[in-house]
Amino acid sequence: MSKLKSWLTETKNRRRLFFVSCCLLLIGGVLRWGREVRLIRATPVSSWQNEVNADCAVVLTGGAGRIREGFDLLADRRVKKLIISGVYPETQLRDLLPSWTFHGLREEDIVLEKRSETTWGNAQQSLPIVEALRCRDILLVTSRTHMSRAYRTFRAVFPPHIQIQTQAVVGNRWDPTTFEVGFEALKSFFYSFWAYAD
Repeated sequence: MSKLKSWLTETKNRRRLFFVSCCLLLIGGVLRWGREVRLIRATPVSSWQNEVNADCAVVLTGGAGRIREGFDLLADRRVKKLIISGVYPETQLRDLLPSWTFHGLREEDIVLEKRSETTWGNAQQSLPIVEALRCRDILLVTSRTHMSRAYRTFRAVFPPHIQIQTQAVVGNRWDPTTFEVGFEALKSFFYSFWAYAD
């Protein structure tokens, strides 16, 4: 009988410990997710406000206004080379900007990176191109909502001697919806465990 009581007490204590551990993990996860939401909401739209220059621009595909911003940076001579990362394998330059010749752009100044499918892949696949082009600094172009995760991922992948500046653009609307911010924060939350350390 005493063995049974002891076993029941032990089982009860294990369940309590498990429950407390789960609660602490949940609270920690919610706090971390909330931190990601605050970081995303604090990202300024810099494309209309800052005049920055760099050797290269790396544009991450996947949202409105990003590629156009990259072409504008190149046309305005604020960057020397443009890398568009994450385009579909069959994409040609004329598919992205049919009138690119009217902007005085040279085809040899634009590189289409076609292998990556994620933000981590964008950073991994862009690095060899940036190094081959001998870019000492880059201008990272993506949406305001995506910039926090993208910058931290690129910073984790790129060597410290390559400076990374950010150029956040407006996505579909000036203020992203709560759903958009929450979903991006969830992705950032998971990226923070394996792609970059905070």
